[in-house]
Parts: sequence; structure tokens; C-alpha cells
Amino acid sequence: MKITLSKFRLLILISLLSSVAVAEDVLMAFSQEIPPYVFEKYNNGIEIDIISAALAHKGHILKPLYFPLGRIPIAFRNNLVDAAMGDMGDDLSLEGGVYADPAVIYDNVFITLKSRNISIKRPEDLDKLLVVSFQGAEKRYPKWLKKVTDENRFYGISDQLTQVKLLHLDRYDVVLSDRYIFKYFAKQIESLNALDTAEVDEYSFTIVDPDDYRPVFRNIKIRDDFNLGLKKIKASGEYQKIYDNYMGL
Repeated sequence: MKITLSKFRLLILISLLSSVAVAEDVLMAFSQEIPPYVFEKYNNGIEIDIISAALAHKGHILKPLYFPLGRIPIAFRNNLVDAAMGDMGDDLSLEGGVYADPAVIYDNVFITLKSRNISIKRPEDLDKLLVVSFQGAEKRYPKWLKKVTDENRFYGISDQLTQVKLLHLDRYDVVLSDRYIFKYFAKQIESLNALDTAEVDEYSFTIVDPDDYRPVFRNIKIRDDFNLGLKKIKASGEYQKIYDNYMGL
């Protein structure tokens, strides 16, 4: 059978096109403003830049959509998005979701002023201390915070800049925060000359579970493309550069 030159070229083109991954827009649910992880106004932040870079490895384009934290799994369940950054404790595989490798990990620690010489190794070490943290921390860490809450020594507030201020003003003894979030806002205070900041101590009190921070996708091929891209940007150093960029390192 003879194949003309034009048909041969067509077969080559079809073969090449079939081997190229189809790039797609990925509408993904994120939490509202969580500096330095999410800056809703600018569509960037550590979390968004890492996921965007990982998806871009195969040509996919991230389209962030923002929700209150608790509504992220609801948005996925109601088919408002193609993917979600985390499941907030809901098993989204029951809703057709496929879990990816963790993109970022929130590392919550207790933070105190070094000058106070406070040591936190067990829940009893929080006795008589005033603790400020993000809202809902008392439910997430009842082993550590139940007594603090029962004795009205816990203050939950979503404004994490205020948490840093309250510690440095000696209004509270302990901040429970992700270490990168705390460092980011401490740098903001320093840059504005709004308050003198001091050295702090950090105390890890729980084992971080990376599975708590896995993105969820509806399309398994895009999930696989994301996982591959994530490995690539970690190997190239781009992953760490994104962190360094936002932390001013």
C-alpha cells in the first residue's frame, strides 16, 4: 500500500498530537487570605505559587477561587470547582476526589518570648498561661487547650497579625501559630516600625501529618500531572525559592 507524502505528514502530526498532554484550566478552591500562603487580592502566595508551578509543568493553568475555610469541601462536593486545597477533615474521595501529594504543610507550634524563659513540653506547662491562636484551634488540639479554654485563658482570633502584636505587647504568654505565618507577620511589624519585636522560642507539640494538607482533584490525569510537576519543582529548587521569596530570605 502506497502512502502519499501528505498522508504521511498527517499521520506524523496525529501521532505527535496524541502524545502531547491536553492542557486545561484548573478551577481550584482555596481558603481566603492566609499570608504568606494565600494573598487573595493578588492571586498569589506560597501555596498558590507552588500549586500553579506544579500544574504548569504539563501546561495546566491554575484558576484560584476563594472560600471560607470550612466551605472548601462544600465547594468541591457541589461541583463548583475542579480541585480543592485540602479537605478540612472530610473524605472527598467519596465525592469522586483523588488525592495528590502534599503541596505545603502547615507546621503549628507554640511560640513564646525568649525573655520569658517559658518551657512547653506537656499540656500542664500551659497552666496559668494566656494563649492566643487561630479560631478553632481549641477544637483541633483539645489535649492541649481544653483546660486553657475551660478556664477562659484562650483567645481565638482570625487576624494573625494581632496575635503577633499581643505576644510582643505581653498581653498573652503564648501564640499557637504556623511558624511561617508568625515569621511573616513579625517581619511586617518590623518593616512598619510599628512595634519592637523580640527573639522568640518555638515548641513543637504535635506530629505533623502531611495527609492533612493534600490537594484534591476531580481528574486523575491532572492529579498525576500535578504530582510529577511537584517533584520537578522540588528537584530544581524552584519550590524552596518560592518559600524564600515570600519570607524575604
